[in-house]
Amino acid sequence: MKLLVPVKRVVDYNVKVRVKSDGTSVDVAGVKMSMNPFDEIAVEEAVRLKEKGVATEIVVVSCGASACQETLRTALAIGADRAILVETPSDPSFELQPLAVAKILKALIDKEQPGLVILGKQAIDDDCNQTGQMLAALADLPQATFASKVEVLEGKARVTREVDGGLETVEVTLPAVVTTDLRLNEPRYVTLPNIMKAKKKPLETVKPADLGVDVTPRIKTLKVSEPVKRGAGVKVPDVATLVDKLKNEAKVI
Repeated sequence: MKLLVPVKRVVDYNVKVRVKSDGTSVDVAGVKMSMNPFDEIAVEEAVRLKEKGVATEIVVVSCGASACQETLRTALAIGADRAILVETPSDPSFELQPLAVAKILKALIDKEQPGLVILGKQAIDDDCNQTGQMLAALADLPQATFASKVEVLEGKARVTREVDGGLETVEVTLPAVVTTDLRLNEPRYVTLPNIMKAKKKPLETVKPADLGVDVTPRIKTLKVSEPVKRGAGVKVPDVATLVDKLKNEAKVI
Protein backbone atom coordinates (compact mmCIF):
# COMPACT_ATOMS: atom_id res chain seq x y z
CA MET A 1 0.00 0.00 0.00
CA LYS A 2 1.22 3.48 -0.89
CA LEU A 3 0.98 6.34 1.62
CA LEU A 4 0.76 10.00 0.62
CA VAL A 5 1.94 12.48 3.26
CA PRO A 6 1.61 16.24 2.63
CA VAL A 7 4.03 18.47 4.58
CA LYS A 8 4.22 22.25 4.96
CA ARG A 9 7.14 24.61 5.48
CA VAL A 10 6.33 27.03 8.31
CA VAL A 11 8.06 29.42 10.68
CA ASP A 12 9.73 27.31 13.37
CA TYR A 13 7.58 26.96 16.49
CA ASN A 14 10.36 28.36 18.68
CA VAL A 15 10.43 31.66 16.79
CA LYS A 16 8.47 34.66 18.05
CA VAL A 17 6.75 35.91 14.91
CA ARG A 18 6.58 39.58 14.04
CA VAL A 19 4.10 41.41 11.84
CA LYS A 20 5.41 43.60 9.02
CA SER A 21 5.20 47.33 9.62
CA ASP A 22 2.69 47.73 6.78
CA GLY A 23 0.39 45.08 8.31
CA THR A 24 0.27 42.93 5.18
CA SER A 25 1.67 39.69 6.59
CA VAL A 26 4.10 38.07 9.01
CA ASP A 27 7.77 38.96 8.53
CA VAL A 28 9.69 35.80 7.54
CA ALA A 29 12.90 37.45 6.34
CA GLY A 30 15.85 35.74 8.00
CA VAL A 31 13.54 33.64 10.16
CA LYS A 32 14.20 29.96 10.84
CA MET A 33 11.76 27.72 8.95
CA SER A 34 10.95 24.08 9.62
CA MET A 35 8.40 21.36 8.95
CA ASN A 36 4.97 21.91 10.48
CA PRO A 37 5.01 19.84 13.73
CA PHE A 38 1.70 18.12 12.97
CA ASP A 39 3.01 17.09 9.53
CA GLU A 40 6.20 15.75 11.12
CA ILE A 41 3.98 13.51 13.26
CA ALA A 42 2.21 12.37 10.07
CA VAL A 43 5.53 11.44 8.43
CA GLU A 44 6.60 9.54 11.55
CA GLU A 45 3.32 7.60 11.59
CA ALA A 46 3.70 6.72 7.92
CA VAL A 47 7.23 5.42 8.53
CA ARG A 48 6.00 3.33 11.48
CA LEU A 49 3.28 1.82 9.28
CA LYS A 50 5.91 0.93 6.71
CA GLU A 51 8.11 -0.62 9.39
CA LYS A 52 5.14 -2.77 10.44
CA GLY A 53 4.80 -4.01 6.85
CA VAL A 54 1.48 -2.22 6.29
CA ALA A 55 2.85 0.19 3.68
CA THR A 56 5.27 -0.40 0.82
CA GLU A 57 5.99 3.19 -0.26
CA ILE A 58 5.79 6.64 1.33
CA VAL A 59 5.42 9.65 -0.94
CA VAL A 60 5.74 13.10 0.65
CA VAL A 61 4.46 16.22 -1.07
CA SER A 62 4.81 19.91 -0.35
CA CYS A 63 3.28 22.94 -2.04
CA GLY A 64 5.13 26.22 -2.13
CA ALA A 65 8.33 27.93 -3.26
CA SER A 66 11.53 26.05 -4.15
CA ALA A 67 12.73 26.45 -0.53
CA CYS A 68 10.21 23.73 0.40
CA GLN A 69 12.72 21.21 -0.96
CA GLU A 70 14.52 21.50 2.39
CA THR A 71 11.34 20.41 4.20
CA LEU A 72 10.89 17.50 1.80
CA ARG A 73 14.49 16.39 2.35
CA THR A 74 13.81 16.33 6.09
CA ALA A 75 10.80 14.06 5.47
CA LEU A 76 12.96 11.82 3.27
CA ALA A 77 15.54 11.66 6.07
CA ILE A 78 12.86 10.54 8.52
CA GLY A 79 12.06 7.62 6.22
CA ALA A 80 9.93 8.63 3.22
CA ASP A 81 10.85 7.06 -0.13
CA ARG A 82 10.34 9.89 -2.61
CA ALA A 83 9.09 13.45 -2.72
CA ILE A 84 7.03 15.74 -4.93
CA LEU A 85 7.27 19.52 -4.84
CA VAL A 86 4.36 21.41 -6.36
CA GLU A 87 6.15 24.69 -6.96
CA THR A 88 4.11 27.88 -6.68
CA PRO A 89 5.19 31.53 -7.14
CA SER A 90 7.87 32.69 -4.69
CA ASP A 91 6.39 36.20 -4.61
CA PRO A 92 5.84 37.07 -0.90
CA SER A 93 2.46 38.58 -1.77
CA PHE A 94 1.19 35.27 -3.16
CA GLU A 95 -0.87 33.27 -0.67
CA LEU A 96 -1.46 29.57 -1.22
CA GLN A 97 -4.77 28.88 0.47
CA PRO A 98 -6.20 25.61 1.90
CA LEU A 99 -8.69 25.06 -0.94
CA ALA A 100 -5.94 25.35 -3.55
CA VAL A 101 -3.76 22.90 -1.59
CA ALA A 102 -6.67 20.46 -1.31
CA LYS A 103 -7.21 20.64 -5.09
CA ILE A 104 -3.52 19.97 -5.71
CA LEU A 105 -3.58 16.98 -3.36
CA LYS A 106 -6.75 15.69 -5.04
CA ALA A 107 -4.92 15.75 -8.38
CA LEU A 108 -2.00 13.87 -6.84
CA ILE A 109 -4.36 11.27 -5.35
CA ASP A 110 -5.75 10.67 -8.83
CA LYS A 111 -2.20 10.28 -10.15
CA GLU A 112 -0.56 8.29 -7.34
CA GLN A 113 -3.58 6.25 -6.13
CA PRO A 114 -2.46 6.00 -2.47
CA GLY A 115 -4.18 3.67 -0.04
CA LEU A 116 -4.00 6.22 2.76
CA VAL A 117 -3.37 9.96 3.01
CA ILE A 118 -1.92 11.13 6.35
CA LEU A 119 -1.46 14.82 7.09
CA GLY A 120 -1.29 17.15 10.06
CA LYS A 121 -4.63 18.38 11.39
CA GLN A 122 -3.51 22.00 10.93
CA ALA A 123 -0.50 24.20 10.23
CA ILE A 124 0.88 26.32 13.05
CA ASP A 125 1.18 29.41 10.84
CA ASP A 126 -2.47 29.94 9.85
CA ASP A 127 -4.20 27.37 12.13
CA CYS A 128 -6.85 26.85 9.44
CA ASN A 129 -7.55 23.15 10.10
CA GLN A 130 -9.24 22.88 6.68
CA THR A 131 -7.04 21.10 4.14
CA GLY A 132 -7.65 17.51 5.29
CA GLN A 133 -11.42 17.93 5.42
CA MET A 134 -11.53 19.72 2.06
CA LEU A 135 -9.38 17.01 0.49
CA ALA A 136 -11.66 14.24 1.77
CA ALA A 137 -14.67 16.06 0.29
CA LEU A 138 -13.04 16.71 -3.09
CA ALA A 139 -11.70 13.16 -3.40
CA ASP A 140 -14.93 11.64 -2.01
CA LEU A 141 -12.96 9.67 0.58
CA PRO A 142 -13.84 8.79 4.20
CA GLN A 143 -11.97 10.84 6.79
CA ALA A 144 -10.84 10.50 10.39
CA THR A 145 -9.54 13.70 11.95
CA PHE A 146 -7.47 14.47 15.08
CA ALA A 147 -6.03 10.96 15.27
CA SER A 148 -4.23 9.93 18.46
CA LYS A 149 -3.91 6.28 17.36
CA VAL A 150 -4.01 4.62 13.94
CA GLU A 151 -4.31 0.89 13.19
CA VAL A 152 -4.50 -0.44 9.63
CA LEU A 153 -5.79 -3.96 8.96
CA GLU A 154 -7.75 -5.80 6.27
CA GLY A 155 -8.43 -2.81 4.07
CA LYS A 156 -9.64 -0.62 6.92
CA ALA A 157 -8.16 1.93 9.28
CA ARG A 158 -9.25 2.08 12.92
CA VAL A 159 -8.60 5.54 14.26
CA THR A 160 -8.84 6.76 17.84
CA ARG A 161 -9.55 10.48 17.72
CA GLU A 162 -9.63 13.17 20.36
CA VAL A 163 -12.96 14.92 20.88
CA ASP A 164 -14.18 17.39 23.50
CA GLY A 165 -15.68 14.66 25.67
CA GLY A 166 -12.70 12.27 25.53
CA LEU A 167 -11.75 9.68 22.91
CA GLU A 168 -13.76 8.34 20.01
CA THR A 169 -12.83 5.30 17.87
CA VAL A 170 -13.95 5.20 14.25
CA GLU A 171 -13.31 2.72 11.44
CA VAL A 172 -12.94 3.89 7.85
CA THR A 173 -12.60 1.91 4.64
CA LEU A 174 -9.40 2.52 2.67
CA PRO A 175 -8.48 4.59 0.77
CA ALA A 176 -9.09 7.33 3.32
CA VAL A 177 -7.80 10.62 4.72
CA VAL A 178 -6.44 10.80 8.27
CA THR A 179 -5.29 13.97 10.05
CA THR A 180 -2.91 13.70 12.99
CA ASP A 181 -3.01 15.14 16.50
CA LEU A 182 -0.09 15.81 18.84
CA ARG A 183 -0.47 12.65 20.91
CA LEU A 184 -0.29 10.23 17.97
CA ASN A 185 3.48 9.73 18.33
CA GLU A 186 6.81 11.42 19.00
CA PRO A 187 8.85 11.92 15.80
CA ARG A 188 12.28 10.32 15.75
CA TYR A 189 15.55 12.21 15.74
CA VAL A 190 16.95 12.56 12.23
CA THR A 191 20.48 11.14 12.06
CA LEU A 192 23.29 12.43 9.86
CA PRO A 193 23.56 9.18 7.80
CA ASN A 194 19.84 9.41 6.99
CA ILE A 195 20.23 13.07 6.02
CA MET A 196 22.98 12.04 3.57
CA LYS A 197 20.83 9.21 2.18
CA ALA A 198 17.92 11.63 1.72
CA LYS A 199 19.98 13.68 -0.73
CA LYS A 200 20.01 10.72 -3.13
CA LYS A 201 16.28 9.99 -2.95
CA PRO A 202 14.12 11.18 -5.87
CA LEU A 203 12.47 14.60 -5.64
CA GLU A 204 10.14 15.53 -8.49
CA THR A 205 9.11 19.14 -9.16
CA VAL A 206 5.84 20.02 -10.91
CA LYS A 207 3.72 23.12 -11.35
CA PRO A 208 0.04 23.42 -10.37
CA ALA A 209 -0.77 23.93 -14.05
CA ASP A 210 0.78 20.52 -14.81
CA LEU A 211 -1.87 19.03 -12.52
CA GLY A 212 -4.66 21.15 -14.02
CA VAL A 213 -5.16 23.14 -10.81
CA ASP A 214 -5.85 26.86 -10.51
CA VAL A 215 -4.26 28.21 -7.32
CA THR A 216 -5.54 31.77 -7.62
CA PRO A 217 -6.41 32.98 -4.09
CA ARG A 218 -10.15 33.16 -3.36
CA ILE A 219 -9.78 35.09 -0.10
CA LYS A 220 -8.02 38.41 0.40
CA THR A 221 -6.20 39.23 3.63
CA LEU A 222 -7.08 42.79 4.54
CA LYS A 223 -4.80 43.27 7.53
CA VAL A 224 -2.52 41.37 9.87
CA SER A 225 -1.99 42.69 13.39
CA GLU A 226 -0.48 41.48 16.65
CA PRO A 227 -2.79 40.54 19.55
CA VAL A 228 -3.61 43.31 21.99
CA LYS A 229 -1.18 43.27 24.89
CA ARG A 230 -2.67 42.00 28.12
CA GLY A 231 -3.26 44.66 30.73
CA ALA A 232 -1.87 44.54 34.25
CA GLY A 233 -3.80 42.61 36.87
CA VAL A 234 -5.54 44.13 39.88
CA LYS A 235 -5.37 42.84 43.45
CA VAL A 236 -8.61 42.80 45.42
CA PRO A 237 -8.92 42.61 49.22
CA ASP A 238 -11.76 40.10 49.40
CA VAL A 239 -14.22 37.94 47.45
CA ALA A 240 -17.00 40.52 47.67
CA THR A 241 -14.84 43.09 45.86
CA LEU A 242 -13.88 40.50 43.23
CA VAL A 243 -17.53 39.66 42.56
CA ASP A 244 -18.40 43.33 42.36
CA LYS A 245 -15.68 44.02 39.78
CA LEU A 246 -16.63 40.97 37.70
CA LYS A 247 -20.26 42.06 37.71
CA ASN A 248 -20.02 45.83 37.32
CA GLU A 249 -16.69 46.44 35.56
CA ALA A 250 -15.91 43.33 33.55
CA LYS A 251 -19.65 42.51 33.18
CA VAL A 252 -18.96 38.78 32.89
CA ILE A 253 -21.47 37.74 35.54
